[in-house]
Amino acid sequence: MPYDPTAAAVKPYIPASAQLPEMTLRALVMGVVLGMVFGASSLYLVLKVGLTVSASIPVAVIAITLFGLAKKAGGRDSTILENSITQTAGSAGESIAFGLGVTMPAIMILGFDLEISRVMLVGVLGGLLGILMMIPMRRAMIVDQHKELKYPEGTACAEVLKAAATETSREAAGESRAPGSAAARDAARRAAIIFGGFGLGLLYKVANLSFKLWKDTANFEFGAPLKAGSVGAELSPELLGVGYIIGPRIAAIMAAGGVLSYLLLIPMIKFFGDQLSVPVSPGTMLIRDMSPDDIRSAYVLYIGAGAVATGGLISLARAMPTIWNGLKGGLAGIGKGSAGDASLRTDQDIPLKWVVIGCLAIIAVITMATPLHMNILGALLILVFGFLFSTVSSRLTGEVGSSSNPISGMAVATLLFTCLIFLFMGWTGGQYYVTALSVGAIVCIAASNAGTTSQDLKTGFLVGATPRLQQYAILCGALASALILGPILLKLNDASTVYVPAAQVAPGVKVDPATLGATARLQGPQAATDNKTYKVWQKTDTVGGPAGKYLVADDGSLAYLVDPGINGTHNKRPDGSEVKKYDAPKAVLMSYIIKGILDRQLPWTLVLFGVMISVVLEMAGIASLAFSVGVYLPLVSTAPIAVGGFVRWLVDRRNSKLAQNASLTPEQQQAAGDRSSGVLLASGYIAGGALAGIVIAITSGVLTDFDTKMATWAKAFNPFFAGASSDLLSLLPYAVLVVLLYSIAREKKA
Repeated sequence: MPYDPTAAAVKPYIPASAQLPEMTLRALVMGVVLGMVFGASSLYLVLKVGLTVSASIPVAVIAITLFGLAKKAGGRDSTILENSITQTAGSAGESIAFGLGVTMPAIMILGFDLEISRVMLVGVLGGLLGILMMIPMRRAMIVDQHKELKYPEGTACAEVLKAAATETSREAAGESRAPGSAAARDAARRAAIIFGGFGLGLLYKVANLSFKLWKDTANFEFGAPLKAGSVGAELSPELLGVGYIIGPRIAAIMAAGGVLSYLLLIPMIKFFGDQLSVPVSPGTMLIRDMSPDDIRSAYVLYIGAGAVATGGLISLARAMPTIWNGLKGGLAGIGKGSAGDASLRTDQDIPLKWVVIGCLAIIAVITMATPLHMNILGALLILVFGFLFSTVSSRLTGEVGSSSNPISGMAVATLLFTCLIFLFMGWTGGQYYVTALSVGAIVCIAASNAGTTSQDLKTGFLVGATPRLQQYAILCGALASALILGPILLKLNDASTVYVPAAQVAPGVKVDPATLGATARLQGPQAATDNKTYKVWQKTDTVGGPAGKYLVADDGSLAYLVDPGINGTHNKRPDGSEVKKYDAPKAVLMSYIIKGILDRQLPWTLVLFGVMISVVLEMAGIASLAFSVGVYLPLVSTAPIAVGGFVRWLVDRRNSKLAQNASLTPEQQQAAGDRSSGVLLASGYIAGGALAGIVIAITSGVLTDFDTKMATWAKAFNPFFAGASSDLLSLLPYAVLVVLLYSIAREKKA
C-alpha cells in the first residue's frame, strides 16, 4: 500500500525535521527507575483490591520536575522528546504489575510454590511479547485512525508534556512563551501537587503503620438483630486515591458489593446457622463459633468468586462486537508498519524482521523454559491468544482507555479455553495447573502491555517523538520492571506469611518423612524464632486438617501449616501480632477456574449463588463485574475507595458549574477531570502510600523488636490506637487527607 500523506494530517508538536536530544542515557535510566517504582505500587494495589491506575501522567510530571531540578543544579535543559522517552519507559511497570498480580498468586493458591524463576520468566516474556506484537499495528491504529481512536490517557499525557515544554522544545516547535507565563506556572504547580501527595501518602503510612499513631482500620461490628454484620474502612491514602481516579460510579458499585456481603450475606449465614450443631461444608467449624471474617473465608469468598467469574465473562461477551471490529481493523493494518515514509524520523519503527525474530525467539524460550512446565500446545495457544488479545487490547485502549479495557476478562477467556482443551486431552494432573496458568499469565501480561504501548505511541505521535526509540525505551522499561516485580511479589508474600503451629489445625497428623524430598525454612518475622530446616508436604485433602503446605519435622510430625501472605486466612501470628493479608481477588478467580474445570474441586452450590448475583444485576441493567469484585473483597477495602469516589463526585459537580466549564460537553468535562489537580494529588497518595506499605512489609522481619515495642506503647498509652473510642478517633487524621484532596481538586473561578 503506498504512503498516504493525508493519514498524518495532524501536525506533531515537534516537526519530523527537528533533531532534538531524545533517547539519552539520563532519560532512559530515569524512565526505567520510575517504571519500577510505579510498578511496585501498582503490584501492591492489585494484590489488595484487584485494580491498578494508569501511571503515564504521574511519570511524565515527575520526569519534568526532576529534569527541571537538574537544570537548576547546573545541568542541561531537557527536551519534550526526552520527557516522552522517560514517560514511555516508566509506563511499562504498571501493566506488567497488573498481569503478574492477577495470575501468579494463583499458582500458590493451587498448592505450588511461588518460584522466583517462574514469576520473572512470565513477567519478562509476556511484557516483551505484547510490545513486539503491537509494533506492526502502530501505523494503522495510531496514525491512520487518529480521529477514530482517541487513546484518552495517551492524549492527556501529550497535553501535559506540551504544557511543560522547555525553551529548547518550544523553539523547535516554533512556539514562544514567556518564562513567567501561565503555562510555566501551571507546570510548576502540577509538579508540586504530585510530589506533595507522594510525601503526604508516605508520611501518613509511616506514622500509621510504623509508629502506631492511630489504627489503620476502623471497624464497627453489630449485635442482634444484625448479628455478625459489620462496617469498616482501611484508612489508607492509596485506596482513597484509587477511588478518586476511578470515579464515583465504579467506586460506589464496588462498595455496594461489600455492603451485600457484610450487611446481608454474612448476617444471614449467621442467623440460619447459629443453632446448628454440626459444621456446614466447606466450613470446618460451627457457624455459631465463627467471626464475620471466618464466615467470609468459609462461604462468602466462593459466592464472590462465582460472581466475579460470571461478571468477567458477561463483560467480555458484551465487548465481543467491539473486539471483533478491533481484530479486523488490527489485522487489516498489520502490513502498514513499514509502508510509511521511513525517511521521516516520526515514521520509523523497529524493522518488521526483527519484530518477527523477537516473537519467535520468545515463543522458543517459553517452550523450553522448565519452570513454566510448557509444551508445544501451550506455546501455540500463547502465540494465538497473545496475538489475538494484543490486537484487541491495543484497539480497545484507543476507544475506551486503559481503565475500561477488560484485560482480566481476556485472561479468563484464555484460561477457560486452555483448560477445556487440556480436559479434552486428558491433561488434569498438577503439572498442567502450572502450564494452563502460565499460558493465561503470559497472554494477560502481553495484552496489558500492548495496550500501554499503544497509549505511549499515541503520546509520541502527538508530541513528535521517534516511534523506534519509544519502542526501544518501553522494551527496556518492561524488562527492568519484570525483573524487580517478581522478587517484590515474593517478599510481600513472605512478610505476611503466618506459620501456624500444626497442633492448632491438624493435631495428631503424621507423614512418612522418607517420602518427602523438598525442604524449607521459615521466612519473614517468625524466622527469628525458629531457624530449623523442615521437610515440605503438600496436603491435598481435608482429612485431619485443612489442605495446604505443611512443614514436617524429622520424626514425621507436622510442625507448621504455612498460611501464605496472599489469600491466606490466618491474620495473627503465635505471638499475637496482627498480619495484613492480600486478598488478590482476580488471582483467586484464576485458581478457581483451573480447579473447577480440571479437577472439579469447587463447592459449586456457593459458586452458583454468586453466578445468580451477577445474572440478577445484569437483568436489572447494572454492570455486574465491579459489584462482584466488591462482593469478593472485604468491605474495609472497598469503603475507602467509595470515599474517594464521593470526593470526585463533589469536585466534578462543583467544577462543572463554573463559568469557564459551562460550554464543555460531558466528555470534555470528563477529560478535564482526568488530568486535573485532583488526579495528580490522588496519584501521589497512591504512589507514596503503596511504596511505604511495601517497604514496611518487607522490613517487618528486620524491625520486629521496634514494631513490637511501638505496638505495646500504643496499646497502653495511645487512645487513637486502642481503647473504646479508637475507631472514631482514627478517622480524624484520615479526614485531613480527604479534606485536602477536595480542596486541591477544586478549580478556581476564572
